[in-house]
Amino acid sequence: MMVEAFQIIPKRFINLWEEWNLRIAVLISLSLQFILIFTTSLRKRSGNVFINSIIWSSYLLADWFAAFAVGLISSSQGEKCDKATIDDALSAFWAPFLLLHLGGPDTITAFSLEDNELWLRHMLSVTVQVIAVGYVFLQSLPNRFWIPTGLMFLAGTIKYAERTRSLYLACLSNLKDSLRQEPDPGPNYAQLMEEYSSNQAAGLPEVIDRVPEPDQRSAGGTNSDSAERGKTELEDIQKIEYAYTFYKTFRGLIVDHMFSFHERNESRKFFFSRNAKQAFGFMEVELNFMYDALYTKMATVYNGIFGGILRFVCSGLLVISLVIFASSHQKQKPHIDPFDKATTYLLLVGAVILDFVALLKLIFSDWSIALMKHSKRLSRIRPFLWKLNIPSFVLAVQKRISLPKRWSNHIYQHNLISYCLKKRWKLGDEIAEFFGVKELVHKLLYPTKQNLDEGLKEFIFNELEKKAKKGEEAKFAKDIYSARGDWTILDYDGCSSIVERSVSEDVEYDESVLMWHIATDICFYQYQENEERFQEIHRIRSKILSDYLMYLLIMQPKLMLSVSGIAQIRFQDTCEEARKFFSRSWVKLTEKSASEKLIKVDTPVNPIEVKGDRSKSLLFDAVILAKDLKEMVDKHPEETWEMMSKVWLELLCYGASHCRGDGHAQQIRQGGELITFVWLLMSHFGLGEQFRIEAGHARAKLIVEK
Repeated sequence: MMVEAFQIIPKRFINLWEEWNLRIAVLISLSLQFILIFTTSLRKRSGNVFINSIIWSSYLLADWFAAFAVGLISSSQGEKCDKATIDDALSAFWAPFLLLHLGGPDTITAFSLEDNELWLRHMLSVTVQVIAVGYVFLQSLPNRFWIPTGLMFLAGTIKYAERTRSLYLACLSNLKDSLRQEPDPGPNYAQLMEEYSSNQAAGLPEVIDRVPEPDQRSAGGTNSDSAERGKTELEDIQKIEYAYTFYKTFRGLIVDHMFSFHERNESRKFFFSRNAKQAFGFMEVELNFMYDALYTKMATVYNGIFGGILRFVCSGLLVISLVIFASSHQKQKPHIDPFDKATTYLLLVGAVILDFVALLKLIFSDWSIALMKHSKRLSRIRPFLWKLNIPSFVLAVQKRISLPKRWSNHIYQHNLISYCLKKRWKLGDEIAEFFGVKELVHKLLYPTKQNLDEGLKEFIFNELEKKAKKGEEAKFAKDIYSARGDWTILDYDGCSSIVERSVSEDVEYDESVLMWHIATDICFYQYQENEERFQEIHRIRSKILSDYLMYLLIMQPKLMLSVSGIAQIRFQDTCEEARKFFSRSWVKLTEKSASEKLIKVDTPVNPIEVKGDRSKSLLFDAVILAKDLKEMVDKHPEETWEMMSKVWLELLCYGASHCRGDGHAQQIRQGGELITFVWLLMSHFGLGEQFRIEAGHARAKLIVEK
């Protein structure tokens, strides 16, 4: 006697799932497309973890549900049409919509740079999915909806191919190859030497004249009169035009591209003629172009006239499919289930709406305005476009349909003393670490954020401008960009050997940051708000930059990977020593009282002589530094706080210039970081190692004297 197998899931639930699984899958897939197209632009304007989590989960689930639904349709083809199945013609019509969904919205093709590197895998996925949908379509023939199904299949294939093409173009290796210029062998040395030797043998007087290479405008260069404008405000359209020009050149920063002296001089000349507000506004647009090229379909659609034509063809196919289905399904029999009919209309109307929104974002974008100015294909109609004031119209509509800001405009703050004074649930940390989310939990709980002050932007711009003027020659500029506080200290008298050594090459970068962070905090709380405005401004700036560098070093280890050293170990050991020290107090400590308690500790002996090198804690090394700085503040408060703020800026610049370009590119998808703006501004001022092609005697000419 056979025993019936025990069924865990009741049969009625299984039947219900079989009846509704495809309907649910396609509707969820459509919903995810709407979530993505309306939320993905927020991630470059906000560093909100919750928003990024929604986008990340929607991005992953969108592909899964679309592929899952294609599999359901393929496996259900040919089944008898009853309550548990959908009409073959209708399910075949649904399949191409899933290709559209797999193609994704124009506002996101990749969640991170790593997704772009998988373009080859994605191309294989395109091939498999297109074959699967094509199989479904062929199996359904003869099909009363074969015309709209065929049109949707073509539209879906175009959309899916667009996404794969976008991933290919944004792949860092392909991006680097696209920036590589044609090989330049230089003057024909062998031929020149033959002529030189022949003329010498004939007794003809001759000289080799070295003609300097002209300082030509870089590719797509800026107008030469830009420097003559003075520090005047650029119009919004001009700002976009210039930003696009420099984006075409400086996108190479992401892949460690080398730049010529022409490009360096052009950029320096332009930025010397701007002020801080203009420069930061300009870089916002430039970084926006970088974001679009790396994470959206903008570069694909605007990559030649073919991309634009395909986009309008795809839009036309969607509208025609909707019209044909609406006009034909009522005449056809057998009767279509009302829910399935409603679902089909939702898919059709949803596809048209999604495409319309994407088209709207494409037309009224920075890319449209830039290409009206720079595209060679539009050169004949460019005067007509300007006469009709089309760029101004595009910009006006863009301002109405887009959010006003292009990046988060805030900076995070992380303070070691505050972190050590907070009560922590150790079990919670252990649980978070077990599930691998400790870093994420700490990012949510501990850092604070504040809006980026315009005064701080001005301070950064003015100081970098001064350094750039000192670094006229590219070789000298490399020395300036490598400074991490030591250059600033040379300009101030009275600095002790401890202060000088704390930012010297003998001390690792992360060690300097950690010591100066604690010392700055101690000095900050030793003084109340001062009536001297100049002194107070630099005191606050030092505190802000100090907390920001600590946030980058500890909470953004991937961004600071090349300069972080053993920062995490030093931070943990220092925190542990600080907690142990603060636990000796009978009263609850504040940041101010904790700093006072630290500076009162006698430090006649160097900590390393007491503890050895087993512990990497720098707590009392920082206290020794703080005592020297406090002594300087007591004597010359204004000069010392100014010096400290400039040291912090140099430390920030060093971190910015020594981070990998792809690390900065990752940050522009998460609301942006101030350090990325500093990195880009330094490059525009010609401060960096990427300017290795010097001006010189580029061409030689043989002159025979008469």
